Amino acid sequence: MFPGLSQSLDNLRIRPARPEDSGFVEALYRSTRQDLLVVDAEADFIEDLVGMQYRAQITGYGEMFPDAMYFVVECMSAPIGRVVVDFGSNEVHLVDIALIPEARGQGYGTQILRILQRAAAQTRAPLTLTVSRTNPRARQVYLALGFRVEQGDAMVECMVWYPTSDLMHG
Repeated sequence: MFPGLSQSLDNLRIRPARPEDSGFVEALYRSTRQDLLVVDAEADFIEDLVGMQYRAQITGYGEMFPDAMYFVVECMSAPIGRVVVDFGSNEVHLVDIALIPEARGQGYGTQILRILQRAAAQTRAPLTLTVSRTNPRARQVYLALGFRVEQGDAMVECMVWYPTSDLMHG
């Protein structure tokens, strides 16, 4: 286990994903794809499309981040989210973070990011991520937690957080 990541904070726990979590993870993915649910098409086609996109995400993450670790976020023992993190030799990269609709906007994402910041600080590595320009709410959270934009294009911004000495000791 990576140091500092299997933590509990105010009834929030991040644990390694298990095979039996696959149903929850797929349902969570579906809840993040509201954009596909409004497509003007038959319900079966939309379900197939969402499933295809889910499988494409799994394949893509596996190819781009073969050493990534997959975690389930629980609150009071109930799954509320998923985090995918690639612990590289020079950085800790947040590949993906997703929460169930009922958990969004409740501060859980901020708590998860703080746990990741502590884990990165323990290894003195920057924490990096990519955020879609269509997600200004997430971008605001990242900026408030000390991330800064390193580069970007029309679709995404690459952000980085550098550890400070106070987090390395806390």
